[in-house]
Amino acid sequence: MTVYVFDGTMDGLLSAVFDAFFLKEKPERLLTGGDVLPLFSERIYEVHTDSEKARRVWTGLEGKLPREALRMISTSQLSELPELWQPLFMLVCKVFRQGDKVVKNFADPDVLTVTQIARRVAHEAHRMMQFVRFQKAKDGTYLAVISPDHNVLPLIIKHFHDRFNDQPWLIYDAHRHYGYHYDGQSPPIRITFEDEDSVPFSLTDGKLSDDVLSSDDHLLQNLWRTYFKAICIRERLNPRKQVNDMPRRYWKYLTEKQ
Repeated sequence: MTVYVFDGTMDGLLSAVFDAFFLKEKPERLLTGGDVLPLFSERIYEVHTDSEKARRVWTGLEGKLPREALRMISTSQLSELPELWQPLFMLVCKVFRQGDKVVKNFADPDVLTVTQIARRVAHEAHRMMQFVRFQKAKDGTYLAVISPDHNVLPLIIKHFHDRFNDQPWLIYDAHRHYGYHYDGQSPPIRITFEDEDSVPFSLTDGKLSDDVLSSDDHLLQNLWRTYFKAICIRERLNPRKQVNDMPRRYWKYLTEKQ
């Protein structure tokens, strides 16, 4: 059994594809550095991530696949699921060997797995666009903290840029420790904080500090909670459906649930 070991990044996977074709090999397994190696491995090859190799492979995919298939591959890798890499590696190799028709063959287990994972990521991105709650700081900047299961922030930034392009905002992923900031004029930029303990908001519940929160926003939050409770018809409460539509893992950042 030939095993390729890579660094667990998309560039690393594409570099592995490049090396497999260059060496004329068909590795049976693609593992990350932290995975346990199979007991019976005839050859273990360590893939060195090379951005130029990755670029050439991706350019090759762009020439073979329609835009929807490329988006599916890009979306799936945002899942951060370790079980994605093996089927994704096999799928990319099959595209170069069999052509673009392979991505429509859902009887192929690799195609099915990658497609299902991409759909899960896209579904959570859609939910995030509904569940993001902004708070206004005294300087006029709107803040929202999220902590999704998948790395969906790159997928939703365009939505918020298009919708709120007349005001500055920051959307921060507390789980992955990065965010995007929009100053109201330039395109949103990715940012990180060297010391998260010093930021004026809580990563636990997303609340801005009282000395930073706008007094108007404090009033609006109370009004929103009052409205949320007022429209509730107790006789029609359906907790199971509510949890299904709005999973509990999102509640800690929702104003109406705080």
